[in-house]
Amino acid sequence: MAGNVTTSRRELHEMLVSILGSRNVYFQPPESLTLKYPCIVYERSDIKNTPASDDVYLQHYTYEITVIDSNPDSDIPQKLSKRIQCRFVRHFATSGLNHDVFRCTIQNKQ
Repeated sequence: MAGNVTTSRRELHEMLVSILGSRNVYFQPPESLTLKYPCIVYERSDIKNTPASDDVYLQHYTYEITVIDSNPDSDIPQKLSKRIQCRFVRHFATSGLNHDVFRCTIQNKQ
């Protein structure tokens, strides 16, 4: 990774593992999977194309990332919020677990 900029889903995944401090990071996990908490779950939510000369010049992928933790004062959301390409969307609690939702946009390598 170059500095604070992530340019692929695999780099995003490794960034999330580093922020969480464990491998409990799941990309589009199946419903049958038992999650281990605290964890991060993420999925692609948008692709924006920048056209040039009748072709796609640049693509930006947006991922919805949810930090799930039983600790309401977890420092994981704060760490993720410091990433330049991430923005906080909302917080909610359900079944004794806190969910902090972010949207992170990365410039996809062509």
